[in-house]
Amino acid sequence: MSNCKGKKTWPELVGINGEAASQIIMRENTRVTASTLPQESVVTTDFRCDRVRVFVDNQDIVTRVPNIG
Repeated sequence: MSNCKGKKTWPELVGINGEAASQIIMRENTRVTASTLPQESVVTTDFRCDRVRVFVDNQDIVTRVPNIG
C-alpha cells in the first residue's frame, strides 16, 4: 500500500450510506474507483492501488473501513 498515491483509508465513512461513501472516496482520491459490495461478498485477494471496495449491509450502510486494495 505504501506505493499508492493519495488518501488510502477512510475510517470516518463507517456507518454512512455506501453510495455516498463511494462518491466521497473518489472525490478525495481521484486515482481510485470505489464500488459498493455486500458485506458477505467473496472477493479476489490481488492488491490494486486504483480500487477501493466499500462493504455494506442490507441497508446500504458501510460496515468496514474502506481502504485501497
